[in-house]
Amino acid sequence: MSTPRFLADEDLRHRIVKAARRLEPSLEFATAVELGLSRATDPELLEFAAKNNWLLVSHDVNTMKAFAEQRLASGQGIAGLFMVPQNKASRSVAECLILIWAASSAEEWKDRIVYLPF
Repeated sequence: MSTPRFLADEDLRHRIVKAARRLEPSLEFATAVELGLSRATDPELLEFAAKNNWLLVSHDVNTMKAFAEQRLASGQGIAGLFMVPQNKASRSVAECLILIWAASSAEEWKDRIVYLPF
């Protein structure tokens, strides 16, 4: 079982990443920009996340979710996708991600699309 690690797509508010890192410094939470994926399309990000076991975090409830559903329907699978509405407080989202990190394994989120905060 592996520890969850998170990948923020380019549209995710950076305040969420900063809050999570500040609240739990040992949490692995990268951004698409930091990993050199700033020009990656949604399908490319989903593919990268699946191959590298990153749980993807996004505000994009339209296209990202649709591409994830397409991957699931085709049997390709996803590492896990966390959808965050734009209007949710950064700290509450960060706390949910930390709870996921502390209380679960990455494998528990495979092929799941989850809305945060809980």
